[in-house]
Amino acid sequence: MMRNFRFTPTVALFQPLFWITLRAIVLLWPGLAATAALAQMPQHVQASIVAKSEAPRPGTNTRIAIRMTPETGWHGYWINPGDSGVPVEAEWHLPDGVRAGALEQPSPTLLELGGLASYVHEGAFTLLADLAIDRSVAPGTALPVKVDLTWLACSDSLCVPERTTLQLTLRAGDGAVDRSRQSLFSAAEAALPSSGRAQGRLEAADGRWSFVVSGAQGLNVGRTYLFPMEDGWFEASAKQQATRAADGTIRIEVAAPGPAPSPRFAGVISDGRQSFMLTGLKPDKAVAPVSEPATAEEATASEIPDPATGREANGSAPKATPPSTGDVPALKIALIGALLGGLLLNLMPCVFPILSLKALSLTRAGVDRRAARLEGVAYFAGSVATTLLLGAILIGARALGHDIGWSFQLQNPHIILLLMLLSLAIALNLAGLFEMTGVSVANRVMGKPGWSGAFGTGALAALVATPCSGPFMGVALGAALVLPPPAALAVFAGLGIGMALPFLLLAFVPALQRLLPKPGAWMETFRRLLAIPMLLTAIGLAWVLGRQSGVDGLSLGLLIATLGALGLWWIGHRQSRGRRAGTAALPIMAALLLAIAIDLPRPVEATPIASTGKTEPFSETRLAELQAAGQPVFVDMTADWCLVCQVNKRVAIDRPDTHAAFDKEGVVTLVGDWTNGDPAITRFLASRGRNSIPYYLFVTPSGETRELPQILTSELLIEQAASGKPS
Repeated sequence: MMRNFRFTPTVALFQPLFWITLRAIVLLWPGLAATAALAQMPQHVQASIVAKSEAPRPGTNTRIAIRMTPETGWHGYWINPGDSGVPVEAEWHLPDGVRAGALEQPSPTLLELGGLASYVHEGAFTLLADLAIDRSVAPGTALPVKVDLTWLACSDSLCVPERTTLQLTLRAGDGAVDRSRQSLFSAAEAALPSSGRAQGRLEAADGRWSFVVSGAQGLNVGRTYLFPMEDGWFEASAKQQATRAADGTIRIEVAAPGPAPSPRFAGVISDGRQSFMLTGLKPDKAVAPVSEPATAEEATASEIPDPATGREANGSAPKATPPSTGDVPALKIALIGALLGGLLLNLMPCVFPILSLKALSLTRAGVDRRAARLEGVAYFAGSVATTLLLGAILIGARALGHDIGWSFQLQNPHIILLLMLLSLAIALNLAGLFEMTGVSVANRVMGKPGWSGAFGTGALAALVATPCSGPFMGVALGAALVLPPPAALAVFAGLGIGMALPFLLLAFVPALQRLLPKPGAWMETFRRLLAIPMLLTAIGLAWVLGRQSGVDGLSLGLLIATLGALGLWWIGHRQSRGRRAGTAALPIMAALLLAIAIDLPRPVEATPIASTGKTEPFSETRLAELQAAGQPVFVDMTADWCLVCQVNKRVAIDRPDTHAAFDKEGVVTLVGDWTNGDPAITRFLASRGRNSIPYYLFVTPSGETRELPQILTSELLIEQAASGKPS
């Protein structure tokens, strides 16, 4: 009886179908992720370019104006953006003999929002730059000018990184100025801070900077504000006290957070109508003097972070900020967290069947110690390679200005559809609908049976385990936001190592292999049972697809899945008659091509969260308002594709006793839906040192913020609502 028994390793990544699917997903990730990110970034600030003279004279300069026009309610940032923001940055592409000067900007205004103070341009503004035309340029020469612009566009509740490329073609000539553009350039130059008129000196005493300015006649002292061109001189949110002396000089005093960041100060002093440039102000002391020691009460108050911004009450950086690039002990902690988090991911219902049957495959007849170790190393390599690939895409996309976080690929419905097809195929293989033998070509290349299958199995396990971060992973992945790329990649590799570690130990430790059950007929039954969690995974992915693309998208996805399932059934039918797959593989290939190429409906917000009762959609502005009003707040960062999030929702958050406790204490729940990606949520997570979900935050009426664990219970939430003391 046992002689005829044959156990087919379930995951079947030895099989061409699964390799094709996996490779398609891997190849599609970068393009689809970038497409998804760009689709979320409409241009909220329109940019245009114009030259003062289209025929600049060789040996002279000509002015270039870049006009930035924000939508109503949106703004851009100054050279020094203050507490948050990114200024307009230009990369010029110019012909030989042409050089571009620095961008000159009008004076900014102060914007205070959600505990942050920023230096912004509200309304349309014009940037100016000088183009120097070399004398060697012959008259009549075409001068193509191209500039790549990047900036951050923000409203009161949302920020979006934007970019564009502007072009114009000039021709060396007599320097004639187009009169129709004269008014634009006159207004832009008038908006620039006046240079050379204001003089000043910088004094340091009693923990404060004192800027004494002369020559700035006409400024309204009551509205005067000083904007430093370099960060570090003082906090943007620090209160400035401006007074005018009898001799007409203006003194501005502001708290000094520490030593001077550079030998000389440069900035702009403005009252909103007039502005003056200040340069070359040298402190009269090498460092800022130490202020009076803070009282215990002040020190305690300064450590309470603002929940809306992640910054301390005094404007300094939060203590929860991820480690700096040179913090080696913190990197070690992040690596340990990634390893432990990877280990726990093996318990997820879509990963456990893969790991279980891969482990049991080591008990099959004919597997010697060398072959087992080879499979262990291959599984390890597949897992680490996949997490490294995801990490590299994430780091690269963020470097390009895209606000994305961990599991970014699941924010694209095409990826969800491909994963749904793959999970369905695995489930049907486990259920015995079809069987396939190993990939002979790969076996010949690798020289040993099972290497390619083990590598693909490790890659698949890492792939399907990424929807959520579990315990230990949140801080580890958050640290990857601020670590340099090599260290960040080490954290992602640590995640893959943690996932692969159990199978690697089984492969290399014979004593552990002996603990596994002996082969027998029970393994076939066990295999059939493990089809259930994989089928549930496919159903869950179908649900997510429906949430992302609506009923039409779900219907298309189910039709494609049906086509693929029919192809698999046809293959199994031919196999039962001892025939090869042949033309039966055509429906499967058609399903894969449709999943890749079909135009799914544009992703929509997954069931918009209405402001009903005590549950509202998340925004940092609303969080700040509730905190200022002394209202207790529960912040729930979630997504439809996050398994841990959905479990927490059902077992802890959406329970009658939790709702009753929240209602009794007046707790407002702010829900941040990250299903389709949201740059505002990504930035909020980053401000808290995270780039993954679930993430939960509780704010007490006194303003204390508490980060809750990623695994919630109803008792924990009830305790948070009822108690003003840390649990």
